[in-house]
Amino acid sequence: MNATRAFVGAAGNRLVGDVHGEGPRSALLLHGGGQTRHAWEETARRLAREGWRAVCIDQRGHGDSDRAPDGGYSFLDFAADAAAVGRALADEGEAEGVSPVAIGASLGGIASLLALGETPAGAPAPFRGLVLVDIVPRMDPRGVDKIQGFMRAHAREGFASLEAAADAVAAYLPHRPRPRSLDGLRKNLRASPDGRLRWHWDADFLDGPRSVNADWEHAEARLHHATRTLAVPTLLVRGGSSELVTPEAAREFLAMAPDAEFVDVAEARHMVAGDANDAFAEAVVGFLRRRTD
Repeated sequence: MNATRAFVGAAGNRLVGDVHGEGPRSALLLHGGGQTRHAWEETARRLAREGWRAVCIDQRGHGDSDRAPDGGYSFLDFAADAAAVGRALADEGEAEGVSPVAIGASLGGIASLLALGETPAGAPAPFRGLVLVDIVPRMDPRGVDKIQGFMRAHAREGFASLEAAADAVAAYLPHRPRPRSLDGLRKNLRASPDGRLRWHWDADFLDGPRSVNADWEHAEARLHHATRTLAVPTLLVRGGSSELVTPEAAREFLAMAPDAEFVDVAEARHMVAGDANDAFAEAVVGFLRRRTD
């Protein structure tokens, strides 16, 4: 990692990011709901070795970034932040005006896709390429319920210890070997004044006045519009055992965006980069070489 720095979101909110590499080409990596920028560390280091400047940010309400005082956690709020950071990176690049590639997992993918779809006619797109990581407009509601159920289970009461949090994660991800070190998990928790550890994201993200679950029908319609109007090189990476993206939904996406490429990572579930980072990184690097160099 080269530096930690702050960006400004659409509402003037502070977004903290880590910058890996110093290449002339930028990639903006946007994590999934409930994660932080640290979820991308291995992928970012690989991109840096490939000559990219990989920028991993904590999205609003997550990690070290500002929480939304008005509870503004709708998908369009996240999309507006993504567009703001994308344009900032374009303005400061070696070739001014060259937008970054967006790599978005789950929530980050929705934000990136919507940011492109909501770009006003005639305005420059905030991204010149897009990698969607296990996300399409039509998600399996059973998978959504499962993921959000895990997130809600300890969102407000937290954990008595780091080990208790590790037990909860292991029960949710039984297919993944339990890490010897809990340092990575520690980055996703914060100590509260009552001594308990709580996830490093605002609980209003799921249950607040303008949460990601509010007005989903409108957001889904906007996502379908964004998919049909995609005009940048796009890659969809699906976890072969995804809880969220069915094979039928992936085919539906590709029918709406026929120029998009598709990779199915057989050994991964919804958190593709965490389950099979080597295979995921190879797919992303190959796409970037073919379509954005």
